[in-house]
Amino acid sequence: RERMTTQDVEAITPQTLINIRPVVASIKEFFGTSQLSQFMDHTNPLAGLTHKRRLNALGPGGLSRERAGFEVRDVHPSHYGRMCPIETPEGPNIGLIGSLASYGRLNAFGFIETPYRKVVEGKVTDQIDYLTADEEDRFVKAQANTALHPDGTFAEARVLVRTKGGETELARAEEVDYIDVSPRQMVSVATAMIPFLEHDDANRALMGANMMRQSVPLLKSEAPLVGTGMEYRAATDAGDMIGAEKAGVVEEVSADYVTVMNDDGTRTTYRVAKFKRSNQGTSVNQKPIVAEGDRVEVNQVIADGPCTDNGEMALGKNLLVAFMPWEGHN
Repeated sequence: RERMTTQDVEAITPQTLINIRPVVASIKEFFGTSQLSQFMDHTNPLAGLTHKRRLNALGPGGLSRERAGFEVRDVHPSHYGRMCPIETPEGPNIGLIGSLASYGRLNAFGFIETPYRKVVEGKVTDQIDYLTADEEDRFVKAQANTALHPDGTFAEARVLVRTKGGETELARAEEVDYIDVSPRQMVSVATAMIPFLEHDDANRALMGANMMRQSVPLLKSEAPLVGTGMEYRAATDAGDMIGAEKAGVVEEVSADYVTVMNDDGTRTTYRVAKFKRSNQGTSVNQKPIVAEGDRVEVNQVIADGPCTDNGEMALGKNLLVAFMPWEGHN
């Protein structure tokens, strides 16, 4: 207000009225010194993807690990489809640092929403509604693997559902309001890449999800023979591969670049990264997987990144294991 009275009204500008120094200082302070501004873990693409999807209860305005009790760290029914119940550190941060679930998203108010398919009079529709934890509490939700007829109606008269407060019970088919979109909706990307997760002990699954992030990129990646269907999407969204921006035909391929003649008559040259260093000192190396004359569509993978094989996440090797009976014991 004082500045407005001293300035000439005709020549006044926002820059003369507002002092931006405190704003710039607070932004610099956050990125430079905040506990929540972290050096990206980039041991492999999954580690980077998981780090970007991390949920943290520590830091300024949050909890301190010394004072955080058991209740805060525990799994809660409202985490379903929003925060992974499995992927969390093993040490003093257990339960305070989590991972965003596979289908979770933030709404305009910063709350995590999870998608559900609407059920109308016992019939599952294709309408998808994103619900926050408090909205979800008002409805009856069935599991994604509930048996359905081809027309979308429930195959059984009584269905296993979650009601208010996360309680499970058997309800009549017509009482169901929503159904989960996928069985992997409740777990994070890393956890969803564990095959036969439902047969694993939760503590060992936690260790498996965390150890996948420590896998070192190999010179020759090998996609898993037993996967979960999450490998392609995880590798694509990690952003370490090169995807075609426009559809076209590959004109030239070398170790350093791939040139594509696009359908609209333009040319795009994609630079291929060779043996770059990641934050953790692992190898970030891209390899073209297309040949001259190949047709490529939009977003098709044209160069593999570290730990990927033909566009699929490939964190390790397929081991050949032999079993030998010994005196009849197996």
